[in-house]
Amino acid sequence: MMARAGEEIGVNLAVSLHAVTKDVRDEIVPINRKYGIDALLAACAAYPGANNARRITFEYVMLKDKNDSDADARELVRLLRHYRIPAKVNLIPFNPWPGAPYECSDWSRIERFSDIVFQAGISAPIRTPRGRDIMAACGQLKSASKKVSRADLDRLHAEKEAAYS
Repeated sequence: MMARAGEEIGVNLAVSLHAVTKDVRDEIVPINRKYGIDALLAACAAYPGANNARRITFEYVMLKDKNDSDADARELVRLLRHYRIPAKVNLIPFNPWPGAPYECSDWSRIERFSDIVFQAGISAPIRTPRGRDIMAACGQLKSASKKVSRADLDRLHAEKEAAYS
């Protein structure tokens, strides 16, 4: 459907990549099990209108010791070159929340990753995190709320009524 979107509405494409290996991407981007990295990148390579002036943006969240090694950066470069994709890679420092299963990569690690990609001729800016201090950054807002089932609400209501009786 990416090609159809490109043909019909001609939008610039942004893709959530976040990892360069099957195992890591399966973990953090579950749809990878259905549409793997190779299928995704082949679709990106065929995207109508993609060129150096209209690059595809790849979003890449930086997770400490998960997807942030020099080898990961080099594999990212290799993949983009292999598929000949005109690309920009947005490096996104992970915004943690209480109980998050991941940590943000150290700033020096993110800078090193960016340097490797940039030295290969691919733009790799690092996004400036905003709102972390008040748990309002990307990925943190949803985690601040908790979904409560109807049964749990009924039970809580019954417990309150019993406490007042």
